[in-house]
Amino acid sequence: MAEIILGLGTTHGPLLATPPEAWDGRAEVDRKNPALAYRDRTCNFEELYAARKDPYFEAQNRIEARTEYFGRCQAALDQLGDIVEQTKPDVMVIAGDDQHEWFIDEIQPAFAIYHAATVTNYALDEETKDWHRAHGRGHSMMMNHPESDQSYPVADDLARHMIERSIDDDFDTASSGAQPVGDQGVRNLGHAYGFIVRRILRDAPMPIVPVLINTYFPPNQPAAKRCYDYGRSLGRAIKSWDKKARVAVCASGGMSHFVIDEELDRRLLGALENRDVKALTTEPEFSFRSGNSEIKNWIIVAGICAETEMRMELLDYVPCYRSEAGTGSGMAFATWS
Repeated sequence: MAEIILGLGTTHGPLLATPPEAWDGRAEVDRKNPALAYRDRTCNFEELYAARKDPYFEAQNRIEARTEYFGRCQAALDQLGDIVEQTKPDVMVIAGDDQHEWFIDEIQPAFAIYHAATVTNYALDEETKDWHRAHGRGHSMMMNHPESDQSYPVADDLARHMIERSIDDDFDTASSGAQPVGDQGVRNLGHAYGFIVRRILRDAPMPIVPVLINTYFPPNQPAAKRCYDYGRSLGRAIKSWDKKARVAVCASGGMSHFVIDEELDRRLLGALENRDVKALTTEPEFSFRSGNSEIKNWIIVAGICAETEMRMELLDYVPCYRSEAGTGSGMAFATWS
């Protein structure tokens, strides 16, 4: 039978590939955002600044602080990549959120698993590159996508087994057997997965299994408890796969963004470290709006690892601020072993 031998959790935000002196480009996007989610309220930038004005945010936006935090993030990413190289898993299951990259308006499953033999990460065309530049992502777009099209192997047997076993456990997992085709052609691999393959697996992936979770878009985002229980189902499925394989699992995304909430991040990271299932599954759903919702990918991986002896160890938590209103990304990096 297969064995779960490693868990990973990592942020995948654009600031990870953006020089600190260029973070203001993303801050300009924040300033134009009329719907910044902060705890139980939604506000524009001016309202957020009025509610959170604090000298702390001013200090965190100095280039010295940004440079330090950027360096810490790169060191943690390098450490995760080294751990994978040393561990040498046969397969990696990646839990990520689809942000209208794979599924758009015609259908948006709460849970889906891709099970074709390969998945292609397409190079970006010039129109798409221009869009990324206009949204402050000019530096980061190549973090997730290669300069030329790349196909990655998929552990399709395991993927199908995970779908079947989750159905047995009363989860209606959508089965995705081909990359969707839209008006622009074949839709690309989402950034939650491209980032892991390019930055953590260093463009040399073992077979992967993309698990797609709708954390972002109403009305069918699964609640935190549902995510944890789904993770437990996937964990049992992996361990019952009748192939001698060493499997790693990875949570891609998080923590709080685009408004950093250090209190929330530290509370949930502590719950993950302490296996505090009640704290994870009773957190108010308003805490999981916008980019914060990607924390549910971590909760799924916690569920996958729940029936193993592995415990989460936090490598680093880095709140990367990019504006005086406290916008930015809470960056976290962890292992389960």
